[in-house]
Amino acid sequence: MSKLTDLIKTLAEPICIAEGVELWDIAFVKEGTDWYLRISIDSEKGINLENCERVSRALDADLDNIDPIEVQYYLEVSSAGLERQLKNEAHFLKFIGSMVRVTLYRAADGQREHIGKLLSYENGNIEIETEKGVLSFEKKAYAKVKSYFEF
Repeated sequence: MSKLTDLIKTLAEPICIAEGVELWDIAFVKEGTDWYLRISIDSEKGINLENCERVSRALDADLDNIDPIEVQYYLEVSSAGLERQLKNEAHFLKFIGSMVRVTLYRAADGQREHIGKLLSYENGNIEIETEKGVLSFEKKAYAKVKSYFEF
C-alpha cells in the first residue's frame, strides 16, 4: 500500500468500526482527468445507503481537516459487492470454501479464467477445485481473484 492509502486506512478503519462495517478496500485512481478515492465497505448484514453515507460524511470531514490529497478528487463509498476482488490475505482466508473466479496473465489448461472453490491460500499461492480437478496458481500467475456467484 502507498503512504496515502495507509493514511486513509488509519482514518477510515475507526469510522467503519463505529458504523459496524468492515473496511474492505481503498483505491485512489485517475480516470480520464478526474481522481477518485474509492472506499469499499462490507458487513455480514449487508451494506445499505445509510452505511455508505455515514462513512462518507465522517471520512470526508477527517480528510478536510488534514487535507492529505493535493489534487481535486471525488470521494466514493460503496459496498464491496457480491463479486469483489480478493486482494490481501484476510480477503482470501475469509473466502476459503467459497467460489472464486481466477483471471490469469497467461492461459493455463487452455484458459485464462478458471472458476472453482477456493481451497487454500498460502503466501499468495492459491488452490481451487474446479470441475476438472484441483488447480494451483502462484501469485505471479494470476492477475486477479474475485468472489464468484452464479445468478
